Amino acid sequence: MELTTLIGIVIGLGCTIITIYSGGSLGQFWDAGSVLIVVGGIIGSTVASYTMTDIKAIIQGFKIAYSKNKVNIQESMDVILQLANTARREGLLSLENATESIENRFLKKGIMLIVDGTDPALVKNILETESAYIQDRHASLIGVFASMQGYAPAYGMLGTLVGLINMLAFLDDQSMLAPSMATALVTTFYGVFLANIIFGPVANKLKSYSMEEELECEMIMEGVLSIQNGENPRLIKEKLLAFVSGAEADQIGDSIGAAPKGE
Repeated sequence: MELTTLIGIVIGLGCTIITIYSGGSLGQFWDAGSVLIVVGGIIGSTVASYTMTDIKAIIQGFKIAYSKNKVNIQESMDVILQLANTARREGLLSLENATESIENRFLKKGIMLIVDGTDPALVKNILETESAYIQDRHASLIGVFASMQGYAPAYGMLGTLVGLINMLAFLDDQSMLAPSMATALVTTFYGVFLANIIFGPVANKLKSYSMEEELECEMIMEGVLSIQNGENPRLIKEKLLAFVSGAEADQIGDSIGAAPKGE
């Protein structure tokens, strides 16, 4: 699990539980009817709004959000520069053997295209299409969690209205007032809690990962086309460093691969 995700969960849950215990007990915040209307409502609206493919991707979305980000800009830069040096010394065809060890699917596809002698304009078009498809797929998954974030407080409010209606219906029965009021308030609590501790952070984490992967794809595309054009690896390195912030570029600039002396 990524450290920031773990810290966020601990802080959110910890502060909530401490606040609950400071004024009562966890038992006071349990209501089966409230859970049913909020959780059931979220599930129902989500299923009604999306395809089965999108629904099945929810579990994968949780796994991605709560695991370490697999995007490694520095590693991709290093691989590109190694390939650039190899291509400069031995030619583009020499990269064919190197594709077997490339783990990044997007980079591997780009290198295979230039090894096959594909026209540079077509290589760019294919990679742009691939990148756009990746982002569309990410946007679809992010949209599911964003919708669930919106459904949660909405059903919390719906549960509050149900509780208030029941309370007003039994004004003459004092024994029903407290349970109805509890349902009204606790349901709102569930909705707000799920929206801001679970679904909202997952949507934002996925969005952050998606933006990083989009940046990596753009960098890889620039690197692949530069290799195909036969550019000097030192120039390629400067191009790649332009995709990261100044401070980060200074930090990783000396650690990524560079052209051998004399080139």
